[in-house]
Amino acid sequence: MDPAVVLVLCLSSLLLLFLWRQSSGRGKLPPGPTPLPIIGNILQLDAKDIGKSFTNFSKVYGPMFTVYFGMKPAVVLHGYEVVKEALIDHGEEFSGRGHFPVPERVNKGFGIIFSNGDGWKEIRRFTLMTLRNSGMGKRRIEECVQEEARCLVEELRKTKASPCDPLFILNFAPCNVICSIIFRNRFDYRDQTLLNLMEKFGENHRIMSSPWMQEKQNPQSRFTIENLLCTIVDLFGAGIETTGTTLRYGLLILLKHPEVTAKVQEEIDRVVGRHRSPCMQDRSHMPYTDAVVHEIQRHIDLIPNSLPRAVTCDVKFRNYLIPRGTTVLTSLTSALHDDKVFPNPERFDPGHFLDECGNFKKSDYFIPFSIGKRICVGEGLARMELFLFLTTILQNFTLKSLVGPKDIDITPVISGMSHLPPSYQLCFIPV
Repeated sequence: MDPAVVLVLCLSSLLLLFLWRQSSGRGKLPPGPTPLPIIGNILQLDAKDIGKSFTNFSKVYGPMFTVYFGMKPAVVLHGYEVVKEALIDHGEEFSGRGHFPVPERVNKGFGIIFSNGDGWKEIRRFTLMTLRNSGMGKRRIEECVQEEARCLVEELRKTKASPCDPLFILNFAPCNVICSIIFRNRFDYRDQTLLNLMEKFGENHRIMSSPWMQEKQNPQSRFTIENLLCTIVDLFGAGIETTGTTLRYGLLILLKHPEVTAKVQEEIDRVVGRHRSPCMQDRSHMPYTDAVVHEIQRHIDLIPNSLPRAVTCDVKFRNYLIPRGTTVLTSLTSALHDDKVFPNPERFDPGHFLDECGNFKKSDYFIPFSIGKRICVGEGLARMELFLFLTTILQNFTLKSLVGPKDIDITPVISGMSHLPPSYQLCFIPV
């Protein structure tokens, strides 16, 4: 028999066997694109922008579909309603952490982000309690962020209005806030310890942003030195890059929209003035600024898909039966860019968070920190940092671009897990 015919028959048999195992296996998963043997749907996914691929699949298969990474299925939830139904209404069943190969090798199941089971629950409770005891949500933490905002302003003054890339400076500020909370100590922006720390976390973030396709079971853990260290690393990793990147992207957007910047600075002058630092109490009197901060987070869509979750037991959900341990991916983009709630979602518009009278308008679809039992533990701190850092910067500086607003490109650079701003320079002109 011709070797080519034999090859075709073998491949066809493998495909049929794979499809049979898929259809006859435990559980009834949602429909999705037909996977190939061994490699699954990898060729149908854009590794640089998986979120875009998910959006395209949702147009064909609806808000819930299955994709295969190799031989392993992952159920994708696309759209606020299905995400809320899963992560809130069935929060316990969808509270597992899905497989994530790099941190599994490094953390060995320790820490708060990538752990599972009772160990994760205990560490999460302990972390939240410790953060509250350290002043999270209280005046002491706000004073810490305000102090760091003042130090950030002094560091920006040292640029002497010369063009600079704000990448590292803006990352130092949230890093120092976490240092102040955990170590009761902040570092000078040129301290070698801080520089080394930032370099390590930057490298970790780049590694983590690579596409993920392997797996390994996590051992359960409790209160050990190794677990404590991993939890601290998780707090730094989650709190530095995300806040720093949002600040950097936010400044780029404000350069692109000088009319927005002018309205924010007018509100700062009217409510805060020039002789004291902004505080969180000011936010309720600054609806436009609050809307701008929210719109920055919504527009940049920093983490298009939240970290993979897994169901903790066999789950009957929307007429499907999802077997225990199945990976679940939730599209945050589908909520943040829902055109029924945010008209023209690709356009930056603070009006998305303002009512007809100019008052701030909340939205349930604003979920950049995810929702449910795995929601980011540092959400409150991140919101405080974004508001205080941005308002303090705009209180003290005029932002000047090296090019005209029409020539500023705010198209995100896709980096696997994150949307990052393109590199740019600007001048901080003291007012």
